[in-house]
Amino acid sequence: MNKKTKLGAASLGLVQLALLWGNQAIAQEAKSLNEVVITTTKNDQKQSQTGKVVTVIDSVQLSRSAGRNLAEVLNQQAAINVVGAGSNIGKDKGVFFRGAAAAYTLIMIDGVPVNDASGAITTFDLRLFPVDQVERIEVIRGGQSTFYGSDAVAGVINIITKKKATKGNNVYGVATGGSYNTYKGTIGLNSRVDNFTYNISYSHLKTDGISEAALPEGSTAIFDKDGAKQDAVNANFGIQLDPKFSVNPFIRYNQSTFDYDDGAFTDSKNSSLYRFLNVGTNAVYDLGETKFTLNYSHQNAFREYFGSYAGKYQGTIDLIDFYYNQKIGKKLNLLLGIDNRATDVTYYNASGTSKPSINLFSAYGSLFLHDLSIFNLEVGGRYNKHSKYGENYTYAITPSINIIEQVRLFGTVSSAFRAPTLDMLFGRWGANLDLKPEKATNYEAGFNLNLLSNKIGLRVVGFKRKLTDAIVYTTGYINQDKQDDKGFEIEPSFKFGKFTLNGYYTYFKGKQISGNTTNEILLRRPKDIYGANLGVQATDHLFFSVNYKYTGSRIDSDFSTWPSTNVTLRSYQLVDFYTEYELAKKRIKLFADLKNITNEKYTEIIGYSTMGFNFNAGLSFNF
Repeated sequence: MNKKTKLGAASLGLVQLALLWGNQAIAQEAKSLNEVVITTTKNDQKQSQTGKVVTVIDSVQLSRSAGRNLAEVLNQQAAINVVGAGSNIGKDKGVFFRGAAAAYTLIMIDGVPVNDASGAITTFDLRLFPVDQVERIEVIRGGQSTFYGSDAVAGVINIITKKKATKGNNVYGVATGGSYNTYKGTIGLNSRVDNFTYNISYSHLKTDGISEAALPEGSTAIFDKDGAKQDAVNANFGIQLDPKFSVNPFIRYNQSTFDYDDGAFTDSKNSSLYRFLNVGTNAVYDLGETKFTLNYSHQNAFREYFGSYAGKYQGTIDLIDFYYNQKIGKKLNLLLGIDNRATDVTYYNASGTSKPSINLFSAYGSLFLHDLSIFNLEVGGRYNKHSKYGENYTYAITPSINIIEQVRLFGTVSSAFRAPTLDMLFGRWGANLDLKPEKATNYEAGFNLNLLSNKIGLRVVGFKRKLTDAIVYTTGYINQDKQDDKGFEIEPSFKFGKFTLNGYYTYFKGKQISGNTTNEILLRRPKDIYGANLGVQATDHLFFSVNYKYTGSRIDSDFSTWPSTNVTLRSYQLVDFYTEYELAKKRIKLFADLKNITNEKYTEIIGYSTMGFNFNAGLSFNF
């Protein structure tokens, strides 16, 4: 596919038809910051009480993202750059959070960590969870290992699934279609019968896609398209056994196939198959001042590669997290918990199979002092016992001061860690049983302003992260590198009458230290990211918005040459227009979404860009 063909293909319109049924209206008023309760902290804190840097992507924002995937939604947030977010649907996505590589961001679903034990770095694949099954997303920046253990080095993304249900049989759905023979559909059913509730949804996605490989200059070859197919089920149940005790089982299943090429300029009919099963339960015994919570999760990930570098892997994780909350008076909360994770992976080889395993046990606790005049303070610690490397500890100290109602100062000093993966300890290439955990110390401080009854807002945060014992691959896996990162984030917001404006700017700079060598080039990490969203409620029924994001240039490696050489990936911009018209209040809604995209595409060895325009239009119903 030559460059002109790519530009023409990317310019094809994407037409979306969305059909949504349900008792609740999608359009609803967003809560003010002081009312938002953050569940990810395990203390159910109000956002105004915590010194943590938190962003909540609510149901209103998600309802206006019907044509996007989860990676595209997250890519619009400050400090987050999702590599491959705008490229082919089947292309793997990597979350670069505050300049840290993808392995240092922990993904959770409903407060429970999810990982892919079958993979080399075990990060959860964002392609495996449809955005249509999400109620809201909580993003917490900075090291969170004291609460959630391994991998929570740069931040945590908590995906909260749809669970709400009302009496009667309520049916809802989404249907979309577009270019490259792309279509996606979701249908769901929820209900409440006495003390039993359920919310079950099924999503299907299929696209022919475009070629992941670029045609070499001067070539007239025809490269095949690289498509994707996905089927996903999400089922949540709630059983209120008595007013104090509830049990909430869940089942999540995803089966996906993705086509991919051999490299940036090498076409191939490679494909991969993923199956991900996650079953478990949440149980809560709430006595008012005292609350006990149990989370159990079983995760089974299977992946198989066909074509070049064929292979088959299967990994399982069994996680039990039990914690106790105690309110001590009106100003102090105590949290105590234990966490155990048993992980194994099966390698399927021509000569047979092998199945190594590890276990990570943790005990943690925190004290949360809040609303003490103008002062809030959270202090916590965690003890970890790993079956291979032994013991390690983390801590977190998070104070905040509400100088006046409109001005809040906050900061955090915390440590975090990432345990070596099974592939690093037992894999077929370069395994090392003597690896230690990667360790990080995080510092952040900032202030938050809310003026004129929250009509004007400003959050400014500076951060610094020192990573030691980073695991790198030379002739095998070793603990060697250090990495020093720093940066800042600015997030202004304005709300006047019918107009709302939210913006962000993130600056990042880092350096990597290997022995006596210092390298200030961090691959795929731009120094500058900024963006803004302008919304206008023109009438009671008509809403307009425009979203803009700029991602600065960055360096990547071209491994098609040996030794590899660095190349500069140019900056790119995303512009997204959205229009919504409600024909009958809480009943029928028409909307359109026009996108002007410079689409960054990554492959295994080099990145390149295409440009295009997408137009989405839809119709939604609420009964």
